[in-house]
Amino acid sequence: MRAILILFLAALPHGSAFAQTAGLDALHALKIESGAIQFLERDDSPSVTIRNRTLQNVPPRTILKIVLNPSARSNIRVEIWLPDADKWNGRLIGFGNGGPAGSIDEGILCGNCSQGFAAAHTDLGTAPVPKAGMGNPEVWKDFGYRATHLMTVVAKQAVEAYYGKAPEFSYFVGGSTGGQQAIQEAQRFPEDYDGIVANIPALCRTPLHAYFLWNDQILKKCPFTPGQMANIQQAGIDYMAPRQVPALAGKCIADPRCTGKDIDAVIQLARQKDPSLTDAQAEALHKLLDGPRYSVTGERIFWGIPIGGSISASHGNLWLVSWAFAGGKSTDEINFGDDMVTYTRLMAPYVNAEDPNLGPFEKHGGKLIMVAGAADSIVPPQSVIDYYERVIAHFGDLDKVRSFCRFYLIPGMGHGAQATGFGLPGDTFKKVMEWREHGTVPNEVVCRRVVGGKVEMEMPVYPYPQQTGWNPKTNQYQPVDGPRGGLDPIANRFLPAPSM
Repeated sequence: MRAILILFLAALPHGSAFAQTAGLDALHALKIESGAIQFLERDDSPSVTIRNRTLQNVPPRTILKIVLNPSARSNIRVEIWLPDADKWNGRLIGFGNGGPAGSIDEGILCGNCSQGFAAAHTDLGTAPVPKAGMGNPEVWKDFGYRATHLMTVVAKQAVEAYYGKAPEFSYFVGGSTGGQQAIQEAQRFPEDYDGIVANIPALCRTPLHAYFLWNDQILKKCPFTPGQMANIQQAGIDYMAPRQVPALAGKCIADPRCTGKDIDAVIQLARQKDPSLTDAQAEALHKLLDGPRYSVTGERIFWGIPIGGSISASHGNLWLVSWAFAGGKSTDEINFGDDMVTYTRLMAPYVNAEDPNLGPFEKHGGKLIMVAGAADSIVPPQSVIDYYERVIAHFGDLDKVRSFCRFYLIPGMGHGAQATGFGLPGDTFKKVMEWREHGTVPNEVVCRRVVGGKVEMEMPVYPYPQQTGWNPKTNQYQPVDGPRGGLDPIANRFLPAPSM
């Protein structure tokens, strides 16, 4: 019966009111595995108020809210916005979250529905945050990968029921936690999406939160004043200035990769600029810039604050560690020996997105764009550089990887926003669509540095490992070959294999 209905709907004129009614009836009849429809309504009012903000000129849409319970200890909310059939562009777009998630972003659903997309979002099953994940492995699975996949499954079911056909193309866009979701989708469920944008992806999840904890413990014992932190950040930028193109020198850093000697030199320069820095602070700063290490063997757990990045933004975010220990230990008591091993064993197989085998995604025809900020101290760019290098090593061919996955390292960018350098490029989703649908291979992205509300500088950024160079003869930017690798790797014990 449902198949007959779908064929019938497909034959109806797109603007038909009868088709609209039939589509709603099909949604009402939708059978959802381990879940139920909580709300279904077509709304043709031209305005909608979201978080005390009223949006105008909103086209008619059908809103579907679903609750999924893949396990007794899971509670995942999903919301899907569907434009009327005559306004639908044939595409589905899924969106990622930030931090521990726990909420639905109706604003982004509304905006993309207004542009003709069927749009979906989930709270990742972590509401109310941050306690939902305390000692609950089912929530760890939901947060890590399961909720995003199940959102995608039900969204595709809803699209097919409502419009009488599957989406022609499906896309996913996310940043930070959403970037983790994006990479998990490419790794675990390679046929879910045709194109993916992973901005500032928190893919190396458990080591990243070990970094937050490491920094938090150090800064509680040895704090820095705001002035000292600003001077340290500028000392790093000044030290790295000779390695930058002229327009960036003294303003921001294009590539934060460094050696232990570089760290020592930055600390020395910072103390010359700011004599108030004590020996104890210099020792603490070395630990902050080097990153957390396993106290038993000295093996690397994660990298340090990127040179030129913010110290103040590099700590906090301790909820993931608290989930693992379920409140049995305060974060001040957690050590970097046995506790790190326990924490990794419990959570990493679910929440890390570190599998370099993107072969099934590539075979599906998927296209992936990753973006990281060179000055991001919330998701340090070393983790994304390292992952991309491991993908290259897996395929054994840089050109093969670049044929479906491109990575951009944005000079001086913080956590998705301008820090000392540029902001997030705004055209990556358009580029991934054109790449997947028309074979238009992306090259440079254009980044802008805004000061006082005005664009101070505009610069192209080329796909890794290329970097932006300067040709003094033509007074123009140009791509140049950049370095490969150059990172002390995380110990294997802290990057265990994924698990379902």
